[in-house]
Amino acid sequence: MAFAPFIKKKTPSFFVNPDRQLWRCFGACQTGGDVLAFLMKYENITFFEALKELAQETGVKLEHSAIEDRAWQQKEKLVNIHAIATKYYHYLLMEHSLGKAARDYLDERGINEKVRETFQLGYAPASWDSLGAYLQKKGFNYEDMLTAGLVIKSTKGSYYDRFRNRLMFPIIDARDYVIAFSGRTLNKDTKEAKYINSPETPLYHKRETLYGLHVAKDAIRSEKKAMIVEGEFDMISSFMHGITNTVAVKGSIVTIDQIKLLKKYTDHLILALDSDFSGTETTLRAIKDGEEMDMRIDIITFSFGKDPDEALKNDAITFKKLLKSPISLYDFVINTVVQRHNIEDPFEKKKLAEEVMPFLSTIENPIIKAHYIKKLAQILSTDEKAIEMTLRDHLFKQKKKTRRVLQRTVPEKDKYESLQKTLLACIVQNDAPQELYKKAAAIIDDSDFTIPSYKELFTIIGLMPHSEGEDFVKELVKKLPPPLFRRFLILFF
Repeated sequence: MAFAPFIKKKTPSFFVNPDRQLWRCFGACQTGGDVLAFLMKYENITFFEALKELAQETGVKLEHSAIEDRAWQQKEKLVNIHAIATKYYHYLLMEHSLGKAARDYLDERGINEKVRETFQLGYAPASWDSLGAYLQKKGFNYEDMLTAGLVIKSTKGSYYDRFRNRLMFPIIDARDYVIAFSGRTLNKDTKEAKYINSPETPLYHKRETLYGLHVAKDAIRSEKKAMIVEGEFDMISSFMHGITNTVAVKGSIVTIDQIKLLKKYTDHLILALDSDFSGTETTLRAIKDGEEMDMRIDIITFSFGKDPDEALKNDAITFKKLLKSPISLYDFVINTVVQRHNIEDPFEKKKLAEEVMPFLSTIENPIIKAHYIKKLAQILSTDEKAIEMTLRDHLFKQKKKTRRVLQRTVPEKDKYESLQKTLLACIVQNDAPQELYKKAAAIIDDSDFTIPSYKELFTIIGLMPHSEGEDFVKELVKKLPPPLFRRFLILFF
């Protein structure tokens, strides 16, 4: 029995049967299976990918077989299209005369050839159909290219290249598959977007992707922390300055899917976002998601550059010093809010405390929570009990708001099913379960249960010989058939 590895939970809900080589999650996902099913869910991969990975891990040679895995077949085709497109763009950048402007631009930014090779940078020519025509010669049709997000279909039904006259950044996953592209325009005098990215595809999901992870993952493991920046050049510049445990998000939003991805390598994240990073919504989301995944999240701020790329060029030594001693995200929040208020004014103090409460309320560890309650009390020159009372008021209002939402959204049938589960859970988890059962049985009987398994459980509990606490649970488990035992386990989660 263990905590579910798919999402953070406060109670164990993941069971493995070593004899049968099977697992089952009784938490939110309600799924199970063998080792292949586990790897498919944990890594979000297809059956055939899981088969290949496990074969490689165990040294088993896979013989050719006609396994029909349509999801993998489509994915393999898209992977091949991206691989060929990457080589095409890369060749144009590194060797063709068409890529001279892109090479000059990279020279200006100090990106040497070795780095260009490491990140497989490329150039998309200022042509409407050069990539499409090239891929067609390689045996791919335009529908495949459209699915891959490399071409766009016009209203007239014709196709044209998505990326034109752009410096190309292949987005590569942890398995070294190119799954998408980001293209930076080389037109200085243009109103078009500076960056355009591949759309969502069967391969690419922006919320689940981190640029540079394929080259950073080993360093993240060894350093036991990851620095998160906002863009490709920030990541590449960090890499060139020896900060190789760096990955980039697109924009300033760090998603829970990206945190889950990094959780496989480290429990410590450091945000090094742009200098104009306001912090409010993004920080709150990062804190909540980080707490859910049991992650430590710190931040570094700097005033000698608009982003990490510029800051490293201006003063790499100071930037690295900041990286060695980042501040907690909670300290950052408090410092940011304090700067916006006059802490000598009692009404401003009240507003300040109210702004900080949503962040403090996310802290689950009591020691960390006590530390920040004390710190805020010192800043506001007030008693810690006043901060604790304000925090309780905030939590009460949040629970009340959540309750109102649930009351509006949960159907009556689901409410009644939940009520039955809650009653049984209260009985079996009580120190005196049979006393509580007698009180319930004086009001209701098994006919009041609409779920057959809950009805059967209620009946069996009533026939149990007298025992208390853990002894009661042990004796009850012995009497339960396997299907009913699985339903019984849910009462503890």
